[in-house]
Amino acid sequence: MTYKNILITTDNKVTTITIHRPSKLNALNMATIEELHQAFAQVSQDKQTQVIVLTGSGDKAFVAGADIAEFAGFSVQEGIQLAAHGQESLFNFIENLNLPVIAAINGFALGGGLELAMACHIRVASENAKMGLPEVSLGVIPGYGGTQRLPQLIGKGRALEMIMTASMVSAKEAHRTGLVNHVVAPTELLAFCNGMAQKIVPNSPVAIGMAIDAVNANFKEGENGFETEIKAFGKCFGTDDFKEGTTAFLEKRKAVFSGK
Repeated sequence: MTYKNILITTDNKVTTITIHRPSKLNALNMATIEELHQAFAQVSQDKQTQVIVLTGSGDKAFVAGADIAEFAGFSVQEGIQLAAHGQESLFNFIENLNLPVIAAINGFALGGGLELAMACHIRVASENAKMGLPEVSLGVIPGYGGTQRLPQLIGKGRALEMIMTASMVSAKEAHRTGLVNHVVAPTELLAFCNGMAQKIVPNSPVAIGMAIDAVNANFKEGENGFETEIKAFGKCFGTDDFKEGTTAFLEKRKAVFSGK
């Protein structure tokens, strides 16, 4: 598939998806959300990919927010549909992928941009990154999962402060509160994320996918995370990866996983 607003490259089992709308600071419009959905769906079926790194083009912005001009005139029902479709097709889709997704946050990650980063499994920020959910300054609230994922990551009180003040936080503060996992120099961002990805690549893809499901279950209404973990743990025993991993351990060699 040919994409207008994103770039995709793959190297050593790591696929980098780059949002490429430099003139708009990589702002999310509906077309870009759809392209990202298609790209993640496509890459998730690629047997040569075991980790995805998501970033924005240039050094000014990961994603500077949503494309406000696109929905400024929407009705109530159109607003509901916009949020529902976006959450289902992209943000929840990324969170529930059984491939690890690392957000490489370069520059501004505001509104939908921060929500996109929070949907990823791991976040790494450059030292010049600024993050925030400024929606209330426009008379609206975060609609792509921001009111749910931000409290999960930094706690209810801090999340409400960020949302109600519409304030941006620095990379240093984001790291202190647990919003991001690591902060690195801008020139080292992608190399650092790729280095982390290469630590993930040798491990069992099946086990990693099940671990993602088990962790996510703790935050889903009606699901018992402990029960999900127990069932997933048991399922591992029926996989080729489990047989390879335990055999390799006993034979004192490195495992070579098939992902089955």
